[in-house]
Amino acid sequence: MAVAVRGSRGGGSTGFNAGLRSFFSYRILVSSMFTLLFLATLSVLLTTHPPTSPHDSSLPSSGNAYVQRTFLALNSDPLRTRLDLIYKQASDHMTLVNAYAAYARKLKLDISRQLRMFDDLAKNFSDLVSKPNYKSSLFESEGVVDEDVLRQFEKEVKERVKIARLMVAESKESYDNQIKIQKLKDTIFAVNELLIKARKNGAFASLISAKSIPKSLHCLAMRLVEERISHPEKYRDEEPKPEFEDPSLYHYAIFSDNVIAVSVVVRSVVKNAEEPWKHVFHVVTDRMNVAAMKVWFRMRPIEGGAHVEVKAVEDFSFLNSSYVPVLRQRDNLKLQKFYFQNQAENATKDASNMKFRNPKYLSMLNHLRFYLPEMYPKLHKILFLDDDVVVQKDLTGLWRIDLDGKVNGAVETCFGSFHRYAQYLNFSHPLIKERFNPKACAWAFGMNIFDLDAWRHEKCTEQYHYWQSLNEDRNLWKLGTLPPGLITFYSTTKSLDKAWHVLGLGYNPSISMDEINKAAVIHYNGNMKPWLDIAMNQYKSLWTKYVDNDMEFVQMCNFGL
Repeated sequence: MAVAVRGSRGGGSTGFNAGLRSFFSYRILVSSMFTLLFLATLSVLLTTHPPTSPHDSSLPSSGNAYVQRTFLALNSDPLRTRLDLIYKQASDHMTLVNAYAAYARKLKLDISRQLRMFDDLAKNFSDLVSKPNYKSSLFESEGVVDEDVLRQFEKEVKERVKIARLMVAESKESYDNQIKIQKLKDTIFAVNELLIKARKNGAFASLISAKSIPKSLHCLAMRLVEERISHPEKYRDEEPKPEFEDPSLYHYAIFSDNVIAVSVVVRSVVKNAEEPWKHVFHVVTDRMNVAAMKVWFRMRPIEGGAHVEVKAVEDFSFLNSSYVPVLRQRDNLKLQKFYFQNQAENATKDASNMKFRNPKYLSMLNHLRFYLPEMYPKLHKILFLDDDVVVQKDLTGLWRIDLDGKVNGAVETCFGSFHRYAQYLNFSHPLIKERFNPKACAWAFGMNIFDLDAWRHEKCTEQYHYWQSLNEDRNLWKLGTLPPGLITFYSTTKSLDKAWHVLGLGYNPSISMDEINKAAVIHYNGNMKPWLDIAMNQYKSLWTKYVDNDMEFVQMCNFGL
């Protein structure tokens, strides 16, 4: 029993000791391995990445970058990090200043003062870093950074940075292409707005100049009326001459309230006529100017035996509101408001408004041309002339032209897409669209030979009445007598040679003198009438040479011709 017990104890002690030795051997082995691993890592760090100056190194981008940054942060001087940031800020601004200076040299800008300032500022940045005090204490020293020196360095850097930013902000518009482009766009827009405004004001002023009665014209009319009142016995009305109704003579119709203009038309016709005694002029004016017109032609009889008949619109009794659409429309309150109220206010908003609202377009003098067969029932042909034309050649050849049964002989004005019916009529209106061709060629009023017999046969006046009545609300055309003329004589107009009638002397400065000299009639259509101060000088003498300067009232009224 005893032996068995001893054997049992001896075996248990031996097993315990063996396990204990095994456990401590394992721990020692693990500890040794971790120690060796730490020492190896430390050795690699110390030998592979030795400490360097913050201005001479950059952090690695390898797998152990995070470890290196952590190590440097724990072992670096905080003031040196601050120095690095200040130095980087100075370098960035020095680079920016150099870039602006280089760009200025490239563009050869005439801003030498700014260029010198950029160069000086870049040099100041460079000199600041190169100062012996800062160079030795901040950049070449491996020891601790002197905080006082660093603070002084930072102060000087900030002063230069502030100056650099101010200069860049001031000069940015000169160097930044996008800003320059935008500024140029803004300038173009502003100038264009001024140009539009100036054009509107110019058009408004031109319309006022063209439509107002010049002082000289008013003076002439007053002098003539005064003469009539002073000497009534000299200016009694005479009996109508038989020549006024003789169809074998050459008859002209001139409708105007401008005495001097009518006298020029009549004188230019007579002076260029081969047989002036065969020419008869039918002048119609308004009641206000009929006395002045009669006195003029009584004081200054036409040379060569030509005949002049002067009448007022009111002398034609059939021209009343029950027959004439324009006279009915003139009594319309809506139209009166359109033509006569707030003209100045509307014109300043839109220069074309004054043109559309000119009351002359409702003047009976303008619309008399549509009643020629009724005004002169015994005549077969008549030549209609505007008061702003000058005749340069004998016109009797117009009476010999075969109109092929057409009513109106006129010079066409279209070329290319210009002066077509579409420019005068509203083709969005179904009646216009249905009856007329928008590409049909327009022609000119101002010199028109009318076959009055064909007119009566075609009933053109009735056609005019029909369309004029439809246009009371201005839906078919906007203004003037040309659109209703184009409609009335749509298929009854014969085109004449362009040499008979040259237009544009009242607005077009580029008409060749060769073309003008070949023309039988020149027309000052437009705002720049030859009796106005705004007339074009290159054409004015063609008109003034027919003015009767020997007439005493012309001299007294200072026409300035």
